[in-house]
Amino acid sequence: MHNIRDIEKDVEVVLNDIRAFDGVSAVIRGKDVVFNCAAYTSHPQSMKDPLVDIDVNCKGVINVLEAVRRFNRDCKVVHVGTSTQIGRMVFNPVTEQHPEFPVDIYSANKSASEKYVLVYGSAYKLKTTSVRLANVFGPRSNIKSPDFGFMNYFVGLGLQNKTITVFGEGKQLRTITFVDDVVEALICAAMADEASGQTFFAVGDRQCSVTEIATAIVDVIGGKLQFIEWPKDREAIEIGDAVISNEKIRTRLGWSAKVDLRKGLEITRDYFRPNLREYLD
Repeated sequence: MHNIRDIEKDVEVVLNDIRAFDGVSAVIRGKDVVFNCAAYTSHPQSMKDPLVDIDVNCKGVINVLEAVRRFNRDCKVVHVGTSTQIGRMVFNPVTEQHPEFPVDIYSANKSASEKYVLVYGSAYKLKTTSVRLANVFGPRSNIKSPDFGFMNYFVGLGLQNKTITVFGEGKQLRTITFVDDVVEALICAAMADEASGQTFFAVGDRQCSVTEIATAIVDVIGGKLQFIEWPKDREAIEIGDAVISNEKIRTRLGWSAKVDLRKGLEITRDYFRPNLREYLD
C-alpha cells in the first residue's frame, strides 16, 4: 500500500483486497464510476510468483467486473492498463492496434485483464474503458522500490543522493507521463460516453532514453549515475524501445499531456523534499 498520508481528508478509505469479492461488491454498489488502479505491479516478481500475479491482475479484475454486472450495471468502469502489454515494438509508433506479445507474466496478465474489461462491456452492455499508462512519475509515488516504476525509484535514489544504476548504455526509449496528466486522462475517459468499449494510450508527447531520464533526475534532484552490465534475469524481459502514440486519446477525447520531464521532476522534487522521511520509513 502507498503512504496513507496521500489520502485526502475528505476521502472515505475502505481497506480491502481486490481478491475478496464480497468486499469489492460492497463498495461498488451505488457508485457512478470505478477507477480500477489495483494491481500487482512488479515485472521481476511476477516471474517468481506468477500465481499471486494471476490472482490480483486477472481474478481481481473479474471480481470488479462481476460486481458491476450483478449489483451496479450503470456504473462506469475505467480500467488502468499498461504499455508493457505490447511487449517488443513491432511498428513505430505503437498504437492501440499494435499486436501484443508481452515478455513477462505481469504484462501478460494485464493484457488478459484488459480483454476481460472489453468482453464484459460488449457482452453485458456495461460501460467499460481501458486507459493504458507508461512510466508514470510525480508526487506521492512509491519511491522505495523499483517494483512501482523505475522512474519513481530513481527519484527516490536522487533525493537521498545515492547512486542511480542504469543497465547497459540506457539507450532504450521510454514514453513518460506526469501523474497530474494521468489523472486528467482517467477523468476524461470516465466522463466521455464515446470512451466506452475503447482502449486508449494516455502518454506524454515525447520519448526519452533511460540515460536521459536518469541524467535529468541527477541534474534536477540529486544523486549520481552509474552504468553496469545487464543482469541476466532483467535482460530476458527487456522490451527495448517503447515509442507510443497518444493520437487516439487526443483526437477522440481531447486530452493531451501538459507537463514535460524537467518540469515534472521539479514539481516532484519540491513535493518530496519536505516530506521525504514519510516516504522512506
